[in-house]
Amino acid sequence: MAGGGGDARGALTSEPNVVPMIDILLVLLIIFMITQPLSRMALDVQVPPPDTPATTKAPPSQIVLELADDGGYAINGQPVPKAQLDTQIHAIYDQRPAKLLFIKAGPNRIYQDVIEAMDVARGAGVQIIGFTPREADRPQQQRQQ
Repeated sequence: MAGGGGDARGALTSEPNVVPMIDILLVLLIIFMITQPLSRMALDVQVPPPDTPATTKAPPSQIVLELADDGGYAINGQPVPKAQLDTQIHAIYDQRPAKLLFIKAGPNRIYQDVIEAMDVARGAGVQIIGFTPREADRPQQQRQQ
């Protein structure tokens, strides 16, 4: 038999052709290797856990930038005009080794205001920006304390 797939006695044998299957597996392996680093892109945000008791007065070592609903800004409770926000943040963080800022935005402030405040803080050298939870996000027993 010319080109037959038999053994010495002339019987046909069935052997699976694994070459196309290996080609497909290699292509899938390459695709997964390429797409894996792309899936790791994310925005790192640090939010305190909801079960920690929140205090109304921040310790002096922590700086809280408040964005009030009326459009005003305050740093640790002290009102700051928007035009002086950059200079105030620079004055606070230029001599600090730990560049950590917490932002507390009012529920009616738009996202653009928060992003602009974050840009000003980043320009002043703040390395870590955290967000404080809203009153509605805290459990009921913590609000009563």
